[in-house]
Amino acid sequence: MDQSGNTLWNPDLAPTTAAQRTWRWWHFAALWLGMVIAVPAYMLAAGLIEQGMSATQAVWAVLLGNLIVLVPMLLIGHAGAKWGVPYAVLARASFGWRGARAPALARAIVACGWYGIQTWIGGGALLTLLGVMLSESLVGPMVPVLGIGLGQLLSFAAFWLIQLLFVTKGLETVRKLETWTAPVKVVVCGLLVWWALSKAGGIGPILHAPSAYDPGGAKAGRFWRDFGPAVTAMTGYWATLALNIPDFTRFARTQRDQIVGQAVGLPGPMALLAAMSVIVTSATVLIYGKPVWDPVALSGSIGGIAVLAGLLVISLDTVSCNIAANLVGPAYDFSALWPRRISYRTGGWITAAIGVLIMPWKLLESTQGYIFVWLTGYGALLGPVAGILIADYWLLRRARLDVEALYDRTGRYTYVKGWNLAAVAAFAVGVAPNLPGFLKAAGLPAAAAVGAPWTGLYDYAWFVGAGIAAAVYLAAMKAGGARRVSGSV
Repeated sequence: MDQSGNTLWNPDLAPTTAAQRTWRWWHFAALWLGMVIAVPAYMLAAGLIEQGMSATQAVWAVLLGNLIVLVPMLLIGHAGAKWGVPYAVLARASFGWRGARAPALARAIVACGWYGIQTWIGGGALLTLLGVMLSESLVGPMVPVLGIGLGQLLSFAAFWLIQLLFVTKGLETVRKLETWTAPVKVVVCGLLVWWALSKAGGIGPILHAPSAYDPGGAKAGRFWRDFGPAVTAMTGYWATLALNIPDFTRFARTQRDQIVGQAVGLPGPMALLAAMSVIVTSATVLIYGKPVWDPVALSGSIGGIAVLAGLLVISLDTVSCNIAANLVGPAYDFSALWPRRISYRTGGWITAAIGVLIMPWKLLESTQGYIFVWLTGYGALLGPVAGILIADYWLLRRARLDVEALYDRTGRYTYVKGWNLAAVAAFAVGVAPNLPGFLKAAGLPAAAAVGAPWTGLYDYAWFVGAGIAAAVYLAAMKAGGARRVSGSV
């Protein structure tokens, strides 16, 4: 097919060729291990400890959430491995070639937020590293409006610039970096656990530390009410990757490689990291009298040559994880908005710029804001997209696509002037029930009076949105004549 003059196509969005399909299962496993062993993932279980859960309760919440999100990860990833198209192009089958820009933009904006968070963490690691070396705090005076120290701002900017060097290198560089650094990060986490156990007097005191949900505790009788929302937040953590996983699986040599690689690389390592995190965070309660859920801040309080090495690894880890998890997807998404003008590289620059503008330090001010506003909130936005993609690809089209039509303004995915109104309506209906609860969780004064059932729905935002959107989409498509749109090769 001649693509000259095609405004829906560019080399970065084109289906992968046989020569480009070089990723084996261990590359996917290493990629996931590299993305999992990261500070934000560490802070998931640590944040649950800070919220009052016991070590066992926190680990189970993380494990269950990641077992659940693995399902859409594999279902959506199947399309990338089979047809070689990225997420932003796959979405055209259900939303239309013009309508697909909406879910692509939604996923891209969320990823920009994550990119900023990771950059803030990496900059913090650099600042802590220099502070340990010089034996003094380098936070500096507060910067008006921003609410952070001058030293924090400069380290954030420095780390932001370091990451830009990798934007031009492409996915192959990310694959190699993750493959080689993943084992090192496991060793560093192991050393942190060893320190925690030695200081806390072994594993016994940690495992027997009381939970706030125990009889007589501050949250007694509320465990099951809070456990469900915690699992929802853990599921939402990888909601972005569950959508744009075709951006990676399109490079798989076989379908088996992406399935095995993801099954090996995601749930198990997440559970292992959660266990390490809760051991260390629970130990800080015994050592310092309060939970320290940020490993960068903890490293700064420990000191020593081992900490210097650990902070260097955290910095390297943040670069590799941030590029893989939070830059690749939005770079493709922004490119899909205007393929003739925005390349993958330009999309990466746009992502990096927006990551600064969102002021990511605001999202990490508290565990409540991080887990139940940020994670659950964007899960409410992206859950409906996942439900629509899965319903369209598996239940409506039976895993068949007309690939050429995905790049054709007049093909079967044109619908109504490039918009599939069924998908747009399903997305809106899927998001709507969770909106009042989100506004209440975000602390908007106008939503102060919001109560049940809206807050109850929001507690399970990703599941509510995905289920409602999938059902509405299928009903609308069948009512409109699914036979006309059930694309096949």
